[in-house]
Amino acid sequence: MKKIRIQTKFRYEILDITDLVNDYLAQEKINSGIAVVYSPHTTAGISVNENADPDVKKDILTYLSKLIPQDANFKHIEGNSDAHIKTALVNASQTFIVENSRLQLGTWQSVFFMEFDGPRQREVWVKVIVHQ
Repeated sequence: MKKIRIQTKFRYEILDITDLVNDYLAQEKINSGIAVVYSPHTTAGISVNENADPDVKKDILTYLSKLIPQDANFKHIEGNSDAHIKTALVNASQTFIVENSRLQLGTWQSVFFMEFDGPRQREVWVKVIVHQ
């Protein structure tokens, strides 16, 4: 398993981690298999979406913030209930097909680390089941 460290800069942020995962697959010469990309955090998730237009990321964060505002009078004492709910909607992991040491993604797709309670030092864990 590979642990990839990520430093986020903002409370809400979407980071493209596709190259970080692909670099690991190439470095380890993992030609074919299944990769699980996982966020071990309760306030950050993993998603797949369009990365050609940066406005897509902005729209996702804007809509999630309107749908689940930070100041919605939640009971959780730490003040980050919105981050927990957003993470529950996004999910903690995604599974990918690996071929030729690369994630198999659609034309416009990228793998996103979605931060909802930053800035923080984070990790993404990658586990690959290799096809022989």
